[in-house]
Amino acid sequence: MTGLLLIAFSLSIDAFAVSLCSAGNVRERRFFYAFRASFCFGFFQAAMPLLGWLLGGVFVERVGVFSHWVAFAILAFLGAKMIFEALRDGKDSCNVKAADIRSVRVLLALAFATSIDALAAGVSLNIMGAGVALSAALIGAVTFFVCLCAFELGRRASALLQLPASIAGGLILIGIGISMLF
Repeated sequence: MTGLLLIAFSLSIDAFAVSLCSAGNVRERRFFYAFRASFCFGFFQAAMPLLGWLLGGVFVERVGVFSHWVAFAILAFLGAKMIFEALRDGKDSCNVKAADIRSVRVLLALAFATSIDALAAGVSLNIMGAGVALSAALIGAVTFFVCLCAFELGRRASALLQLPASIAGGLILIGIGISMLF
């Protein structure tokens, strides 16, 4: 359960970062837009592991004894990707400020884009043998609450928190991948 909770927090980091950066753009009806965006991020983060889980069932049958190595590779890749992108973008990584989350089309595109990692994680969850309903619900709920908090924090310190949060999320995913090898 602890591993699943860590995965949920790690997967929510991208949505956290977008929420954090976007919060400064929303002045009117702040709670409405924060709630709507958090719901969309949480929904997509819950739906994508379900799709990954379904794909993972077919994948697990083919991979068999190498499944823990495959899960490690996926989680390590996702973690390294998160760290690389955070370090590459640096302090200017709040470039999503130009994306106005008040637009439903923009919000859905951002929710989809930030949940792509959860698709690959869904494959790993299948390999780990985690329950699909609990996994998806937990990932979605964690993302929802993390994003709500990010909107509140975003008004105050968006540029200061995004880089460390992205690096921490990447390190957690890599750590979980390594633990699967043992």
